[in-house]
Formats: sequence, C-alpha cells, structure tokens
Amino acid sequence: MNKKHKRLLTRIIIAAFLTAVLSFVQAEQMLRLFLYLIPYFIIGYDILRKAIYGILNRQIFDENFLMAIATIGALFLALMGKGDYIEAIAVMLFYQIGELFQSYAVGKSRRSISALMDIRPDYANIERDNTLVQLDPDEVEIGSIIIVQPGEKVPIDGIITEGSALLDTSALTGESVPRNVNTGDEIISGCINLNGVLKIKTTKNFCDSTVSKILDLVENASSRKSKSENFISKFAGIYTPAVCIGALLLFALPPLISIFFLRINPQWSQWLYRALTFLVVSCPCALVISIPLSFFAGIGGASREGILIKGSNYLETLSKVKHIVFDKTGTLTEGIFSISEIHHNSIDENMLIEYAALSESSSTHPISKGIQNAYKKIPDRSRVSDIKELSGMGVSAKVDGKEILVGNSKLMEYRGISYIPCSSSDTVVHIAVCGEYAGHMLISDAPKRGAKEAISKLKAMGIKEIVMLTGDTEGTAKKVAHALNIERVYASLLPQDKVTKLEELLQEKTGGSFLAFVGDGINDAPVLSRADIGIAMGAMGSDAAIEAADVVLMDDDPQKISKAIKISKKCLSIVYQNCIFAILVKLLCLLSSTFGITNMYFSIFADVGVMVLAVLNSIRALYTKI
Repeated sequence: MNKKHKRLLTRIIIAAFLTAVLSFVQAEQMLRLFLYLIPYFIIGYDILRKAIYGILNRQIFDENFLMAIATIGALFLALMGKGDYIEAIAVMLFYQIGELFQSYAVGKSRRSISALMDIRPDYANIERDNTLVQLDPDEVEIGSIIIVQPGEKVPIDGIITEGSALLDTSALTGESVPRNVNTGDEIISGCINLNGVLKIKTTKNFCDSTVSKILDLVENASSRKSKSENFISKFAGIYTPAVCIGALLLFALPPLISIFFLRINPQWSQWLYRALTFLVVSCPCALVISIPLSFFAGIGGASREGILIKGSNYLETLSKVKHIVFDKTGTLTEGIFSISEIHHNSIDENMLIEYAALSESSSTHPISKGIQNAYKKIPDRSRVSDIKELSGMGVSAKVDGKEILVGNSKLMEYRGISYIPCSSSDTVVHIAVCGEYAGHMLISDAPKRGAKEAISKLKAMGIKEIVMLTGDTEGTAKKVAHALNIERVYASLLPQDKVTKLEELLQEKTGGSFLAFVGDGINDAPVLSRADIGIAMGAMGSDAAIEAADVVLMDDDPQKISKAIKISKKCLSIVYQNCIFAILVKLLCLLSSTFGITNMYFSIFADVGVMVLAVLNSIRALYTKI
C-alpha cells in the first residue's frame, strides 16, 4: 500500500469515526449540518473538486458529478427534516472505499508490469586508463567494449568478448532458472549479471537495444484499447447524461402527474429522494473501472510469463485465434545451422568452406552463420568484393578475384550452371567457382526443444489449423513438419510468396476466427504485419520482426504461445463476467430505487459492492494457471 492509499484510508477512518460520534450528538438543525459537513468534506473534498473542474471544462457527466449532486441533495433533504445527514457521508464513504480497492488493484497490476521497468539500466561501464568510468547508456557507441560486474544490469545488446557468468533473465522471459553465458555468446540488455565479470562488445545503440524496445512496448500498451474498452467508453458517455435526465424526470413527472391528473399530494421530497438515490445507483463505476482493469491485469499477467502484449486490443484478438501459421527457421527450429556433409566437391573441402564463408561474410542469415562457424576463422573481408545478395536464391561475390556463387538450385539454374541435384531432406547449398560447379553442402537445423509440445498444446486447446511456411526446400520442410506433427506445410517460398500464401490462408479461415503468424526474421516483418495478430520471437528475433509484431515472446519459446492464448481467454472471460454481473445488478437497483423499494444506504452499498467484486474479479487476470 503506497502513500496515496494510506492517505485515503486515513481519511476514510477519520470520517467514519466522526460520523459515528456525531450520530450520538443532539444539536439544532443548522449546528448539526455544520458538524456533519466536517466529515463530509474530509471524505469528499476531492470528489467535489473534480466535479467542479468537470463543470468548468464542460465535461459534466461523470461519476464525480453524480456523487456531488446526490450527496448535496441528501444534505438538503436532511436539513429540511426529510432525510439523514449520515446518508450523504455514507455515500461518499462507500464510494471512496470502492476507489481504494480499485486503486490498489491497479497498483498490483502495474507492479507486475513495472517489474519490467526495473530492467532499465542507469549506466554503462567503460574502461579508460585502467579505470572504470560510468557513462549514460545513450552515450555508448556501437563497437564499444563495456564491462558488466556482478549484480549489475546488462545495459546494451552485444557479444561477450571475455568472461563467463550466470544471468538472471526473469524480468525479460519469466524464466526463473539463470542462464549460463560464455565468450562468444550474444547477450541482450536487461539481464542481471549474477556472478563473474563480463566484457561485452556492443552491437546496437542503447535506443535500439532490447531493453529500450521492451520499455517502449510496455509504455505504449495502454494506448491501444480493445473493442470492449472502446464500447464501454462510448457507453458511459451516453449512459451518464441519460440517467441524469432520467433522475430529473423521476423527480418532476410523478409529482406533476399527481397535481394535474390525480389531484393528490405531489410529495416532492419523496420523489427528490428517489431521484437522488437513482443518481447514486446509476454510477457506472463497476463497468468503467473493471473492464480496463481486467485488460491491464491480463497484460500484467502475461508480462510475468515473459510475454509482451502491445495493447488490450491484441489481447482481445488473441483470445479468438483459431489458425496459427509458423515460420520455420528460428521459430520452430533452433536457427543454429551446421554443415553435416559435403558432396561432389571438385576442390579441397576446406577451400570449399573458405570460399563459401568469405562470400557469406556480410550476411546475417542463420545458414550463412552456420557456414561461417564451420570456417572457424575470422573472415578476411579485404579478400572479398562485389557481394550481391540475390533474394530467395543466395549470394554472389568475388573472392581473390574469382567469382563465387553460393546458394540453392534456383541460383545455379538462374546462372546457367550445371549442378548435381541432391535428394537429402537437409538444406542443400550449392557452390560454383568461376562459373564451374564445385560441389554442395548439406546444412541441418534441429527443431527447438519444446516445439513439438507447443504444437500439441495448441491442438489440444482447440486451434483448428497449424501451418508452416518456409523458404527452405520441400524435403527439409517436410522433415521438420513431420517431426513436429504439422500436417500442412509450404516450402521454397520467397519473402513475397509468404505474404501471398498468408493472404490465401486469411481467405480460407472461417468467420469470427482470427489467424496468427509467428516469426522472427527481417523477412517475416511483412507477414507479421498482415496477419490478424503477429507474434515475434523477442530474444534473438530481428528488430523489424519485433516492431511489426503485436505480441513478443521474450525467450523465443514457442510453448509461450499457448500460454498467451490461455491468458487472453481468461481475461476476456473475466470481462464478460463483469459486464453481465454489473449490468444486471445495476438494472435491479435502478428499478428498486425508482419504486422506493431501497433507500440510499442500500443503493450505494450495492453499487460499491458490485464495483469491489468486479475489481477483485479483474485481479484474477494477473494469475493464470498454465
């Protein structure tokens, strides 16, 4: 409980105590009014102030206006001897108790998300003249060597050049088990170094690092409202003026009918009391507060699991996903390629690898990295020139003045080179030197640990169809699909082909259901944007993919997809429960207050009680059993 909560609780206790004491005090009517105004202003001064500001800013019809009008009316009735001063104070007391519950619940949800905010680094260590100097992370340039000591946060993405340590990645991924890192490993900002001293060569500016991207996503999540939230906002904008008019009619019409048609006592004070009670009951607090809170709690609960959802609109869409399309490399597979075999090489095997590695030295594609890892040397870039990447086919380059082609069979056919086909299901990389075929390599990539279980869980929870799209050969694609129990797969797709294929799949889906695409690479960004909802791998995924996606999995674990869907479904279930419950109780209370069945005590208790129950129900979205 923070200072704001403690202050409000203190006001509630003081106002309640003074009201209880004053109930035993006997005094003249004006003195009683003056005495009761003390606890009234103690508990309600902020509500009255907000109501006045609302009137001055021409935003009259809100809950503060309703509370102010109803309680001032109750004080007036008590002064006339037609009511009780305690009613006005009780209305304010119950309302503030509800506000305290709501504020505490929002704070609890916010703490789950703000745990992520603690990953923001305050400084980066740079070694100068054998002394560590602390700089603002924004001032550190790409390629700088930073030092992270035990207990410090990794400020910027980079590659470890020296040292080994255990990293606490729980704030990023929700994974409680520390991760072991060594020299040569890529490391992302936001992790906490538990032991060991690490020297890291930065690969990004701070503004482009993982921690900055995450904080930006979290800070902007609340600006993207769901359809349910937008509906409630519009509903409240129409509903509040309508009930004010209704209360006015309830006060005026029955007495006027009594005077002009029934010729009986109009009982103005009785109908004024009912109208004021009607105003108090009509306050749509439970809906206006609990619906956004449910989504906020859902996003907070997802962040605890290492799942970043960029807005409540995406949380709502995620709950209705029935079709999921996966990219293969880096999404369902490790994305760590290695050369398994070399066939039909007309030159020395090591020379073949050297030519291929030098030609691919400018590429960041996982297959290129696999070839470069096999070379086991730092490529001498001075030997390479005229590097050209041929989309969907491979690369061409000049190494020591010789033209080298490295790519798939399409590249060989495009350049008119006779090549030896291979029937292996692994990825086949053909190499040609000076226009002559030099042989091919087999590159393999294993499915991710947990990928098969992820597919099984998605099928078990009612996902109608799972599809895999890849630029790899059909043999490689089918091999991975078979291992993961994916029945539908499309292979040998260029980046633009993936978008076309996704368009076809979007046309096939049944009404009311949504399609999600899961990817990690730069070439996945257009598909992530086009899908109903895009899900990106956040740890090793490209910046473009993370930017284009609506949901980011911070530890690249495909099993988190089923967790995200489960959280979204629970959140939407809570939203619907709150809507139905609040509206039903509200209608019953409005009817009972109209006919004088309930008094203001009961009405405000029912209104605040519904709000408190709805808020407590909303908090459940923070905790979802996975």
